[in-house]
Amino acid sequence: LLAELVLQAHDRRSLRSLLAQQYSMLARKVAERHAETGEHYITRTRAEYLNMLRQAAGGGAIIAGTTFAKFAILSLALAPFWAGMGAGLNYALSFLIIQLLHWTVATKQPAMTAPAMAQKLGAIGGQGSQVGEQAAIDGFVDEVAHLVRSQFAGIVGNLALVVPVVLAVQGLAWWALGRPLVSVRDAEYTLHSLTLLGPTAFFAAFTGVLLFGSSLIAGWVENWFVYHRLDSALAHNPGIVARLGRSRAARWSLWWRVNISGVAANVSLGLLLGLVPTVLAFVGLPVEARHVTLGTGQLAAAASTLGWATLKLPA
Repeated sequence: LLAELVLQAHDRRSLRSLLAQQYSMLARKVAERHAETGEHYITRTRAEYLNMLRQAAGGGAIIAGTTFAKFAILSLALAPFWAGMGAGLNYALSFLIIQLLHWTVATKQPAMTAPAMAQKLGAIGGQGSQVGEQAAIDGFVDEVAHLVRSQFAGIVGNLALVVPVVLAVQGLAWWALGRPLVSVRDAEYTLHSLTLLGPTAFFAAFTGVLLFGSSLIAGWVENWFVYHRLDSALAHNPGIVARLGRSRAARWSLWWRVNISGVAANVSLGLLLGLVPTVLAFVGLPVEARHVTLGTGQLAAAASTLGWATLKLPA
């Protein structure tokens, strides 16, 4: 009996070890798949840096529209769940439009670049010699510098356009309607909720957790897409081929293969930003999402509603 118990315990340990190895392999595959997309968000040359600025400027223009859509959803006074769902769909749709136009938004860059950096960091310990390991470390440090510059370009490009576009729309509303699109009450609430003296930094860190979650979701979806060879299934599906033709079906398949990770990241991130704070508020945790581009757009809208009196407010 004792020998049988010892054997069973050994089998359980072996099973746990096997499951741990399988989980580690799956996590690595997910990170590797998503890392391919993250490489496109890291600039290494002057031309790539300037292109990132242009793409981020376009993303800032779209986020200006997202800002007004968010105020419109809040003005509907929906039930908390539906308000969160509306906000999530607003984010997701905006992120998808930015992706389809090949622009970028600084908020979701970390979700894309983190797996790429993790992949490079994981390769450091696998070098055979001390010289090779030092070279890998130096390469990783250089990559971090490239990443920081890329993130800075994304932020500057976003803010360079989101503020003037929001102010222009508000000015047009003052001229055409005689009033701003954002009410005074919403403007005052925005100024008080986005203050740096409050829990904004904590909320921004919480947003980073949501970015991490969307990164895992995007990597898993892309890995699942490749593992099941859905690109081949789309290219050779009789119904799709009959409707689109063989060449168009092949292009449709290739588009999904290239963009599946981005679509999954954008949709999941948008829904997480909108719904998770609502769910946490339901259980008594008043946590909100914060990201710099949309927050800046909201502040610009609030300031343009209140006018020069904004400068006299403590907030």
